[in-house]
Amino acid sequence: MHSVKFDDNYIALEAGFITVYNYDENTREYSSSSLEYLMEGVGIPANSTIEAPIENKTGYAIRRSVIHSGWEHVSDHRGETLYKCDTGEPVLINHLGDYPVGLTTLKPATPYDRWNGTTWVTDTAAIKNQQIVEAERTKSELLANAKNMISEWQTELQLGLIDETDKASLINWLAYIKELKAIIPSDWPKFNWPQHPAE
Repeated sequence: MHSVKFDDNYIALEAGFITVYNYDENTREYSSSSLEYLMEGVGIPANSTIEAPIENKTGYAIRRSVIHSGWEHVSDHRGETLYKCDTGEPVLINHLGDYPVGLTTLKPATPYDRWNGTTWVTDTAAIKNQQIVEAERTKSELLANAKNMISEWQTELQLGLIDETDKASLINWLAYIKELKAIIPSDWPKFNWPQHPAE
């Protein structure tokens, strides 16, 4: 197999075969090698070089330098999940280079973790506030359900049509409503939700 000879501008002086090393047009990352047949007066394909790439290195990719003067190693974190320091939101790395600013490899343990510059710290005040909000919502929902439950019995009571069984149920549900109203959501978790009467 006849090898190609080049002039100073890498134009083939005579036809022949040459191994070229291809790289991505945008990232300049090494992709593959191929055996090319060049006619006299023709140069190598675009985005390729006749210079063999440097040796692989764990955690790095190989790419052409910015001025295409040789090969270089570049950090390769593609496929890793990092976390935004301001929100804790996960970010999948899909490009070459060092870790972007504002991200960390440490995963927050809870949705209430805040980044302090070196690690995640759980914001206990935020957890407490969320628990209070949830307790207030639960209290409102339980009260609404209970009032809906007794509405028909209250009408029957006003009309004098209620029987003793329903009257006893009404009394039990009114007692349950009284217990619910006494609950102070900000005291969570120092209280237990009352058990509602049988329906």
